[in-house]
Amino acid sequence: MNITNAAFLSSNTSIDKLPADNLPEYAFIGRSNVGKSSLINALVRRKGLAKTSSVPGKTITINHFVVDDQWYIVDLPGYGYAQRSKKARDGWRTMLGNYLTRRRNLITTFVLVDARIQPQNIDIEFIKWLGENQVPFAIVFTKMDKISEKELNENIAAYKERLMEDWEELPLIFITSSVKGIGREDIIDYIEQQNKAFEEYKNGCGW
Repeated sequence: MNITNAAFLSSNTSIDKLPADNLPEYAFIGRSNVGKSSLINALVRRKGLAKTSSVPGKTITINHFVVDDQWYIVDLPGYGYAQRSKKARDGWRTMLGNYLTRRRNLITTFVLVDARIQPQNIDIEFIKWLGENQVPFAIVFTKMDKISEKELNENIAAYKERLMEDWEELPLIFITSSVKGIGREDIIDYIEQQNKAFEEYKNGCGW
């Protein structure tokens, strides 16, 4: 897929105000500072398209970007920021739950995980919630360039082992480095395949 244009479209806190659901949509989420904005920018090759908040964990909005007028990237607020208030956490859960379970054109939620660390309960619990609510997702390990290949393999193996405690089959996994561009083509190729399937489905069911 050759991406020629990507632009910010909207920022919302209510799913009732989101852009039209006639294009396939891919959401990106993870703990604060996991490298979400860097990955989004690397995917579309646009520096500064997705911006990091000056106060991590404060902003709770659903941010839409449109790519070549054919599909959406959605930047969801990071979770796990310790200083977020209870009110903000509750608001985040409600907004996120509504979005993930009711957005009919959401194809895949990419859950970003820092490849440098061992499995974290907050990530495992969120992944489990996605499964329980039948939300299609994939796991994206980020920052793989910042550790040795041995450490990377050990951490990924630990995640797989932890996931298999609750899952009979592992979800789709991508390994990435935004700095070196590793994993970009794998994700883009996957999105291209899903876009074609979405178009066929939409035409067939009279969307």
